[in-house]
Amino acid sequence: MQAANRFQRALKTRNPTFGAWQMLPGTNHSRAIARSNVDWICVDTEHGNIDDGQMHEAVAAIAATGVSPLVRIAANEAYLVKRALDAGAHGVVVPLIHTPDDARRLVAACKFPPQGTRGFGSPFPPPAFGIASLGQYLQEANEALVTVVQIETREALENVDAIAALPGVDVLLIGPYDLGNALGHPVLDGTFAPPLADAIERIRGACDAHGKRAGFYCTSGAQAREYADRGFGMISIATDVLAIPHFFGEALAAAKGGAVHAAVQAAKGAAARLAGD
Repeated sequence: MQAANRFQRALKTRNPTFGAWQMLPGTNHSRAIARSNVDWICVDTEHGNIDDGQMHEAVAAIAATGVSPLVRIAANEAYLVKRALDAGAHGVVVPLIHTPDDARRLVAACKFPPQGTRGFGSPFPPPAFGIASLGQYLQEANEALVTVVQIETREALENVDAIAALPGVDVLLIGPYDLGNALGHPVLDGTFAPPLADAIERIRGACDAHGKRAGFYCTSGAQAREYADRGFGMISIATDVLAIPHFFGEALAAAKGGAVHAAVQAAKGAAARLAGD
């Protein structure tokens, strides 16, 4: 199972993993993103337009491409963890983890006994790992799945060392927008105020100190490269609902002709007139 979890394999090599955020529903949409050859796709059921059934279908579609499906659940609730993992997710991303106790409850919900309290019985996960045996899934899931906690509140920042130290927590993912809001320094123009930048480095340092990987929510390839160079391990490169209008907007601007295009056309026209004189 661990061999099939592309996300976990990359994390263990200490190389950066690059992924995408899916907020729009549809398995064709999932497969189209997967064709970019990202390591993982996070199916967002917190802020995305994706319901439980659509999440199930997206997880299966992503896994079939060899990309790791992750699911961001809406809250730190055991039944939401169960639904995501029972669909075959290779890991869960969980928002609003405030304290070490919050993280302990999450880890317990992710693990089968004796390490945790997760119930057993879903037939959907084995195909997502390319295995036929439900028994094999039961025996290997605790080690093969990835638990990602989001650090996005002032309280979580204060507790970051204790959270990072917990067994079963694999990645601490920074949500810079919520964290900026919580610290009184909202991200309005894409720049991070010094207190937010310091907090980001504090979280990365806690991960390094406890042998965990740090994650960062990026919205562009250039930003993703920056955080990869800074030692972050889980990095998004784009979010579908933002990337689609951006791409089409750029294509439309090029089609209509911007200032440079207009200047080139004007120069060509002037040259043609001179040639005709």
